Amino acid sequence: MNWTIHNQNPLEQTHEYLVAGLWNKTAKLDGFLEELDQQFQGELAGLVKEGDLSSSVRTITKLPSLGKSKAKRIIFVGLGKEKDLTIDDLRESFGVLSKELKKARVAKVSVALDTFLTDGISESDAAQALAEGVALAAYEFEGYRQKRNLPEVNLETLEVYSNADERELNAALEVGYVLAEGTNSARTLVNMPSNMLTAAKMADYAADMAKKYGFDSEILGLEELEELGMGALLAVNNGSDEPPRMIVLKHQGKEEWTDVVGLVGKGITFDTGGYSIKPKDGIVGMKADMGGAAAVLGAMEIIGKLKPEQNVVAVIPATDNMISSKAFKPDDVITSLSGKTIEILNTDAEGRLALADGVTYAKQHGANYIIDVATLTGGVIVALGLDKTGALTNNEPLFEKVLEASAEAGEFIWQLPYTEGDRKRVRKSPVADLNNSPGRDGHALFAGAFIGEFTEGTPWVHLDIAGTATTKSAHSLGPAGATGAMTRTLALLIEQFTLENK
Repeated sequence: MNWTIHNQNPLEQTHEYLVAGLWNKTAKLDGFLEELDQQFQGELAGLVKEGDLSSSVRTITKLPSLGKSKAKRIIFVGLGKEKDLTIDDLRESFGVLSKELKKARVAKVSVALDTFLTDGISESDAAQALAEGVALAAYEFEGYRQKRNLPEVNLETLEVYSNADERELNAALEVGYVLAEGTNSARTLVNMPSNMLTAAKMADYAADMAKKYGFDSEILGLEELEELGMGALLAVNNGSDEPPRMIVLKHQGKEEWTDVVGLVGKGITFDTGGYSIKPKDGIVGMKADMGGAAAVLGAMEIIGKLKPEQNVVAVIPATDNMISSKAFKPDDVITSLSGKTIEILNTDAEGRLALADGVTYAKQHGANYIIDVATLTGGVIVALGLDKTGALTNNEPLFEKVLEASAEAGEFIWQLPYTEGDRKRVRKSPVADLNNSPGRDGHALFAGAFIGEFTEGTPWVHLDIAGTATTKSAHSLGPAGATGAMTRTLALLIEQFTLENK
């Protein structure tokens, strides 16, 4: 998508489609709308009053000008009351607009950006929300059908009309669009079937990204993992014919490799549950069990484009979890990269095993902070539903940063308790240092607490996206399927670190 910025009065220019915000006001029309009403010879006010033009938030109304304006068609975006509008509402409203434009096969549109501002929403805020919302909502996974219906037309050109500083608007549009692009890349990875996205192919994807954005990279294969003693990841991989990978990408935004944020993503490309096999209904959709890895890769794409002055290491333990005569079993005892031994009570609690080695390896690469992201437990869905990401932490200041970034991204996070009782349950084993599944009660807490055992005091936040990584229904910012959950949150967190260090 391309954009241009203009500081002229949009009503004095010619447009096929001109987009404007419509507020729910009891007072008469003013500003842009008053001028437009004059062109319509007072008829616009009547349409608003009678409800033919809806000001309800996230509603779209298209009005042909019939020659009364230089714009052939006016598209009104309902915004509700000024005091109530949030940046999330605005982003979603632009998403609804994007879907309507796509349905109408519109490739170029003009936007009167100043009609979307409030005391709390600046020109830059509105510009970022515009690019982000439009690009997120336009996402479509093409799939693998031989024949498709008439191709959709995505919006190709935005003409943005505003009196604000052109450089600031360009920067805001760029950030919004890059955030959306990274999220859409994560969505595509999650939507891909596991036979087309193996651990090796995910590693190739990461290696290509490293070349494109100048990241340092390290891809470890089976032999290297065995030499290093990554017994937890290897145990998960034992039953598979597909070799595992440990994927590392580094963005060095500072002169010295210090103050490093580690992003660790669960990369289970398909999860059968192993010998603790999933039921037939529960196994469908397990191609999405690498949603954490996708979020990290999507965030690294954003980081590669925006190049923040912050050191970041991304670590992705990647494998599938299959069944064979070599597969690990309940009652096995394995040794992780950290040296901690683990009693296996549930082979379907495999993600935390892979993450254990991932967290340890991130620390070995100098991570001073760790955020892990994983489609980890059904327990978090039972606790929080399908629209909330669950979080555990050993460091409240770091969690507050993550929470702030998630609020900016519009991705809801809820903090779950992380107690000594949970840690004791994870440490309870007659034969090993830890067990990987203390019980069904508090399942999401035990999973997070298990990963916490490998942080060894490093500030850490765990994000369980089992409920939020995919959705069954289309929504304002995208279709059914993968959501790209936490991609933008991670990228905005890195930006937050950057701003704090300036």
